[in-house]
Amino acid sequence: MGDNRIRVGITLGDVNGIGPEVVIKAFSDLRMCELCTPVIYGPSKSLAFYKKGIEGADSFQFTQVKNAQDAKAKRVNAVNCGEENITIEPGKATPGAGTAAVAALQAAVADLKAGHIDVIVTAPINKENVQCNGFRFTGHTEFFASEFGGEPLMMMCSTLMKVGLATIHIPVSEVKQNIDAGRIVSSLKRIRHSLISDFGFVEPRIAVLALNPHAGDGGLVGDEEQTTITPAIQQAVAEGVLAFGPFPADGFFASAGYEKYDGVLAMYHDQGLAPFKALTPDGVNFTAGLSVVRTSPDHGVAYDIAGQDKADPASFREAVYLALDVYRNRKDYAEMTRNPLRHYEREKGADISVKDLIPEQDSAEI
Repeated sequence: MGDNRIRVGITLGDVNGIGPEVVIKAFSDLRMCELCTPVIYGPSKSLAFYKKGIEGADSFQFTQVKNAQDAKAKRVNAVNCGEENITIEPGKATPGAGTAAVAALQAAVADLKAGHIDVIVTAPINKENVQCNGFRFTGHTEFFASEFGGEPLMMMCSTLMKVGLATIHIPVSEVKQNIDAGRIVSSLKRIRHSLISDFGFVEPRIAVLALNPHAGDGGLVGDEEQTTITPAIQQAVAEGVLAFGPFPADGFFASAGYEKYDGVLAMYHDQGLAPFKALTPDGVNFTAGLSVVRTSPDHGVAYDIAGQDKADPASFREAVYLALDVYRNRKDYAEMTRNPLRHYEREKGADISVKDLIPEQDSAEI
């Protein structure tokens, strides 16, 4: 493409939700294409459909391309995915919209693996209508884990706080049995690594939330804090993580305890997301622990306002910004931490002097 702008793959998600609207609104600001080269995946028909009903969207223009390799800088590029005759029905959960959402995800992931795009920003999907033979996942996080491996961790991010989740999309009734010391220690290590490599912290302080009300009240309302969470924190500290807690979740957020820490580990989905969304409505969903960069706005499909020009693009815009920042931070971190010294093989028992490490032509100068 002839320039060094980061290529951002954008999946439209459920085209009957607010995904297309927030994408159009964000990229109606032409300065966005100065920051990156956007490549949108989804039914191009939906972009034209929603643009008509958005005030101030006249500046939004896109170029249809066959694939990301043909994407041009300084313009919005669109790769058509899904059935040509898809019917756009704002506010309705339809099988066609689900099929198109999956097709867009699969196309974008294929291009990411091939190196044709650098990062992915995903607009929201409906977890029900995407279920099919090729997609049996409870969310984007699980899908990307299956495609790229590793141990992904869902992290909600804003300038105010960064909240990671020990468990993600599981029923509340199953949370307790899925909380063990190993999971907590692993989650803390992943949050620590992400805060350092993805966000530039030197040695982050991480708060751990309790599972039970009042942190168990000494075992009166649950003993997981005593038997599992506190020992896990102690183990994590012994392994180099600056972890603190466990803190009762209500008091922690009500007293702005998060301001004292660089990251927070919540035990389950709503424990972390409810206060996060209440305090930072323009936050971003970031999948930490992947070899690739994936972000998303922190809202859902919002069928109730789809097609009404009411959707706020702020969270989506922040998701693009964060994807760009994390991509650059990872490159910087990799450069700073790579070993600049050459590696030398050494036979067992042999001594190597300084001269042995210097090429022959330079040894005379020692």
